[in-house]
Amino acid sequence: MTDPATGLQEKLRLLAESYAAKLPDKIDQIDQMWRQLQAEWNEEGLQALHRTVHSLAGSGKTFGFAEISVVAHDLEGILKGIMKLKTPASEQQCAQVQKKIEDLRQAASHASPVQRAVSAPAKTTATAAVSRGLKQVFVVDDDHEVAQELALQLRHFGYEVRVFNRLDNFRLAVKQTPDVIVLMDIDFPEDRLAGVKAMKEVQQERVAPVPVIFISAYDDLASRLGAVRAGSRAYFTKPVNPGELIDELDALTSSQPQQPFRVLIVDDSAAMLAYHSAVLEQAGMLVSSVSDPMKIMGTLLEFDPDLILMDIYMPECDGIELAKVIRQLGGFVGIPIVYLSAEKDFDKQLDAISFGGDDFLVKPIEPQHLVSAVASRIERTRLLRSYMVRDSLTGLLNHTSIKDQLSREVARAHRLKTPLAFAMLDIDFFKKVNDSYGHSAGDRVIKSLSRLLKQRLRETDIVGRYGGEEFAVILTGTDGPAAVKVLDSIREAFSRLLHLSEDKEFSVNLSCGVADIAHFGDEITIGDAADKALYQAKQAGRNQVVLAQP
Repeated sequence: MTDPATGLQEKLRLLAESYAAKLPDKIDQIDQMWRQLQAEWNEEGLQALHRTVHSLAGSGKTFGFAEISVVAHDLEGILKGIMKLKTPASEQQCAQVQKKIEDLRQAASHASPVQRAVSAPAKTTATAAVSRGLKQVFVVDDDHEVAQELALQLRHFGYEVRVFNRLDNFRLAVKQTPDVIVLMDIDFPEDRLAGVKAMKEVQQERVAPVPVIFISAYDDLASRLGAVRAGSRAYFTKPVNPGELIDELDALTSSQPQQPFRVLIVDDSAAMLAYHSAVLEQAGMLVSSVSDPMKIMGTLLEFDPDLILMDIYMPECDGIELAKVIRQLGGFVGIPIVYLSAEKDFDKQLDAISFGGDDFLVKPIEPQHLVSAVASRIERTRLLRSYMVRDSLTGLLNHTSIKDQLSREVARAHRLKTPLAFAMLDIDFFKKVNDSYGHSAGDRVIKSLSRLLKQRLRETDIVGRYGGEEFAVILTGTDGPAAVKVLDSIREAFSRLLHLSEDKEFSVNLSCGVADIAHFGDEITIGDAADKALYQAKQAGRNQVVLAQP
């Protein structure tokens, strides 16, 4: 198997060789653009020359040609001075430009790339966290009733739980159980921070840290800081919201791989596009590249990136203008825009950020630094977005988000001429569940259905909680009859699930209405049609799936 670092090193070596072969032509292009300006002076021609030199200044050192970058930076500085005056270059400036062009030729004539050792960037989409796939949980709390109630809640969702009311018993058990998640109270009779101290001792004896979630009646900084130092993954204050705790456990134990980070790179330099794409792809990211900023719209909608990485100086539309346009698109107001440019002028960098950018990286940038900057920004944005667009109980898209997603998917299906189905699901007689077994049991039923939908549907399908006991599903690339077949199998599986409340078992059914864009062409009509089909299913006796007819 090829070592990742070796594979990346080879890709970058080939890119550097290709870059070196094209250097003479690039310098000839700069010389020709300058001669045309001298023959007929115009501001557009000067801006085009500046962009070309700026690109060379940023790319030279990236590919190991440090001297080329130094000379190009000097030439760029002279051109910026001419641009500020908005008048044709003086004789002295002309002489300076010509001298720098000759210096570029000289540097290129004996240039050879300086090969640097490149470490393969760490994979950002790895599925291997220490807790992946774990289902065993230790609940450690000296309050017997609280611990048993928490254990009961966790067992409803498939977790194997052991309860410890004493720290000495827990210490013995955890030594014999390497793969476990710990839910640890902080306060015990022997010490207010005894739980934190116990976990520190446990962590010191382990090669891989134990995933631990702390639970406490205290919400002060000292308690939280102690928990962090003991390796906490999360911190909950009593009384604990079971839904939020289970969401955290589900995130820790999920066997589903994290969705790869999606990065859109916009740069008119083909060499830089190839370089940065290779680095980010090596780190496990999905990359789409655009060399012409005027053609970004289709890619932006189709690719739906987590982050946009763009140069500032590009033809027809510069990066700052493009950021302003993107910020006026409703679905992309919050997408991170990171500038990647050779621009070293701090005032220019601040201008770029103030007009819609989120960060500014200066070329050349080390591969690991690029990956780290992009990954940390995406991780933070995904976390914040999840709070805004997801339902707190189920983790599914909330009402507003699923409607926005339906609008986007309908437009995409029409553009690609592919089928699409939309379904509305409702748990039958849900009020009776709450009245008979309590709202906690009702929450567990809702969560069970959300889990079933996520398990049985494809990754390309989109699931949301529409409100209360009502769910919505967008089935991409699927027509109405096929959607009915899939959802009917889910209906049958859900009806066979047994739910538990105070040692009483009960089952619940669901009804479903389906519509497709072959008969209902926009998001409003397809949503109304699915809703009416759901009503028909209810009227016809419930526990069935109905396909909307035009």
